[in-house]
Amino acid sequence: MEEESQTLILTILILILILTLTILLIKKLKPKPNLPPSPPFSLPIIGHLRLLKPPLHRIFLTISKSLNNSPIFSLRLGNKLVFVVSSHSIVEECFTKNDVVLANRAKSIASKHISYNYSSMVSAPYSEHWRNLRRIGAVEIFSSHRLNSFSSIRRDEARRLIVRLSQNSSLEFAKVEMNSMLSNLAFNNIIRMVTGKCYYGDGAEDDAEAKRVRQLIAEAMSCFGAGHAADHLPVLRWITGFERRVKKIAGRLDVFFQGLVDEKRAAKEKKENTMIDHLLSLQESQPEYYTDHTIKGTMLSLILAGTDTSAVTLEWALSSLLNHPEVLKKARDEIDDKIGLDRLLEESDVPNLPYLQNIVSETLRLYPAGPLSVPHVASEDCKVGGYDMPRGTMLLVNVWAIHRDPKLWNDPTSFKPERFEKEGETHKLLAFGLGRRACPGSGLAQRLVSLSLGSLIQCFEWERIGEEEVDMTEGGGLTMPRARPLVAMCRARAFVGKILHESG
Repeated sequence: MEEESQTLILTILILILILTLTILLIKKLKPKPNLPPSPPFSLPIIGHLRLLKPPLHRIFLTISKSLNNSPIFSLRLGNKLVFVVSSHSIVEECFTKNDVVLANRAKSIASKHISYNYSSMVSAPYSEHWRNLRRIGAVEIFSSHRLNSFSSIRRDEARRLIVRLSQNSSLEFAKVEMNSMLSNLAFNNIIRMVTGKCYYGDGAEDDAEAKRVRQLIAEAMSCFGAGHAADHLPVLRWITGFERRVKKIAGRLDVFFQGLVDEKRAAKEKKENTMIDHLLSLQESQPEYYTDHTIKGTMLSLILAGTDTSAVTLEWALSSLLNHPEVLKKARDEIDDKIGLDRLLEESDVPNLPYLQNIVSETLRLYPAGPLSVPHVASEDCKVGGYDMPRGTMLLVNVWAIHRDPKLWNDPTSFKPERFEKEGETHKLLAFGLGRRACPGSGLAQRLVSLSLGSLIQCFEWERIGEEEVDMTEGGGLTMPRARPLVAMCRARAFVGKILHESG
């Protein structure tokens, strides 16, 4: 009996040895994938994590240059392989030929806990669930009909901004801090669309709930991005406490969103034109599609993606105009010529203001609110830029670098809205992504930014605080904010007071 037991153990050990040798032999015989160039000195376990210092888009461009200006390179971030692309042609290849393969999203701690276990429109993997979310977005949220139904909110928020700025600048130039005003405009626009509530204006900005919500959204935004080491090195989840912090933020967010949903559901006899009201009415007929999780995830996507991005774009645009008064004058002349001085600019006027649209496009080119794309993940092996991309590889697009590529743009670092007078130039922009995972809210963002910027140009004279140009250094953050909030001098034009008085 003992001999049989020893024979069995020996047989098992031999089988294990044979299996191990077979695996090693297969790995040795299997050709190594042809990967893009990579920075030297990848450290054991952590790989190239030491290189991830903000701002990532600049670090990635420096790495690309150090690798003989390679338009694509690879990194090892902990246990993940990452491709970083800074070539427009390779990006087009990714999101045409390989669009389906690269339609998955990277998993992260923030996406898991804040985005309802990867179930929101932004974080969901490519699946039937995501296709349903995309359909909901295209038909029920971002269609022209739905966006038009919220045009009065955008108009009202633009008017609020004009009134607030003109209160102290009707007779002479006044110093104004624009960052908070533009953030308030963008935040209120989205929140009013989603919930019908105001979180600034008429004293609302001093409300305790308003402050709490704004702080909560800011904390949630700070959790996302490709640079969190804990996402690439699991052991750091326990050491840093990052995951515990994300869970707490996610819990507070969920309580806030569920409260809004419950409040609307309880007051269903008082239906308003809000996203929540609309989605709850659809929930009654299609409860399997429009669950509370789906509604809350949609609210989350709208608020996180639609507030900072628009505010940041407006602040960069106005900063650029202050440094280029000739562009500002040309834009004002266009508005005066097409609109006149007896009424305020309307959203319906924007298609007749090509130079204003070119200013917005040039701002999106030089200062994209998403300097790095939301990460994609390969669902199977494929080829990108002539290299092998193994299944599970994360893809990052350096939008900022592509928008400043001298092979793609003439005089790429200069602010020249006129470049977009050339047909087809806007198709080179990647500010809203490409392919089936491109940002569905681009139409909403363009409407708000164009109307708000056009209103600021039409209604006010603008000057820098001193002789020096506005500092255009970017700060850290997911949406590439300015390093220093914009402070400028403004004076309301003579006709503004009269129009506001008549309309008030």
